Amino acid sequence: MSRIGTRLQKMRAEGRKALVAYIVSGDPTPEATLATMHAMVAKGVDIIELGVPFSDPMAEGPVIQKAHERALVHGMSLRGTFELVRKFRESDQETPVALMGYLNPIERMGYKAVAEAAAQAGVDGLLTVDMPPEEAGLFNDELKAVGLDNILLLAPTTTVERAKRITALASGFLYYVSLKGVTGAGHLDVESVRAKLAEFSNLTDVPICVGFGIKDPETARAIADFADGVIVGSALVTKMGDLAHADSNEIADTVAELVGSIRVALDA
Repeated sequence: MSRIGTRLQKMRAEGRKALVAYIVSGDPTPEATLATMHAMVAKGVDIIELGVPFSDPMAEGPVIQKAHERALVHGMSLRGTFELVRKFRESDQETPVALMGYLNPIERMGYKAVAEAAAQAGVDGLLTVDMPPEEAGLFNDELKAVGLDNILLLAPTTTVERAKRITALASGFLYYVSLKGVTGAGHLDVESVRAKLAEFSNLTDVPICVGFGIKDPETARAIADFADGVIVGSALVTKMGDLAHADSNEIADTVAELVGSIRVALDA
């Protein structure tokens, strides 16, 4: 079992909810990303999700699109992200790290090469936004061969029949997209999310974490009542963008402060 599965299994046994924090690799600089990763762990983040910079991040709203652009200015890439995780692992061998990215860089590098490089760097799982589960079989095999999780998406429009196919492939956790649209958009309908998770939870033992629309302690706590965990992204990336020209430690401390307030709410 991967670090992701082990961490979430332990939290379930303790009756605690997971806090997954998303930031973009290399935003606003690689040094700031690394400092922020460590600062977030110190404030109670359970899993770090690193966005791999891409020139056409179709699932992202303006906030995260700009973060991808800032990271690309520094030449951050899929290989660069592996190196960033490798540096993180020099002092943290325990915190699970998942990468969230797009298919084009993976196709260019090759499924086997990506899986092997990710495992060697200390990555625990990958979520490929634009890879439909119907086409994920070969990549899934390569990830499993090196012990990595294939994290898949569920959405408000996902039918139960399609969810059965998705949950059969997934490991680590399932990412439930709570809103129709891009990251940072729309209003979170808690009762709608509750109803969909009730459907999907009957299909799998894989933990389900909810992302999109969770931006503060209040929304995190509301979702955590019935999800295995919450994923916070745009709210953290906003702070990194606001402080893009600040010292890396200032960026890290500011992001970690928000993370800490959400951790407190989840544990209340």
